[in-house]
Amino acid sequence: MRFSRSVLTAAAFAALAVGTTTALAVPASAAPNTTPQKVCGNAYKTVNSAVVGSLGTVYLTYNAANGQNCVATIRNNPGAAVDMSAYVYVPDTDESAGDSGQYTSYAGPAYVYGKGHCIDWGGNISNVYVQITGSNCAALKEQRATSTR
Repeated sequence: MRFSRSVLTAAAFAALAVGTTTALAVPASAAPNTTPQKVCGNAYKTVNSAVVGSLGTVYLTYNAANGQNCVATIRNNPGAAVDMSAYVYVPDTDESAGDSGQYTSYAGPAYVYGKGHCIDWGGNISNVYVQITGSNCAALKEQRATSTR
């Protein structure tokens, strides 16, 4: 079976175009490899978030069906394991949950029942810590603090 020169040339250009597109693509590690819903569950909707410097974000999520809050800290660029944490606390009921350790992508999930209550929550990535108090309390103003240690 003989191929014409134009068919072979077209195939070569197509292969070159695919190779160029692949070479210019952004590496997969340039974006987080998870979402708050993948960490906490699909029924949990993001209701608040706080950036952790340039390293990532802490997410507060809520499941209206069961009244549970969930917190997850997610890195912008997964990589080598670093110190990370996610925590949530309900001052009215003194209920708390947290997760901390050396992680490559995210810390959490941490769940508490929070329906009708103010929530304190936060987390860290490496040496950058975020703490939010009095959150999601209707008219009350929450307090945010970011620190490095």
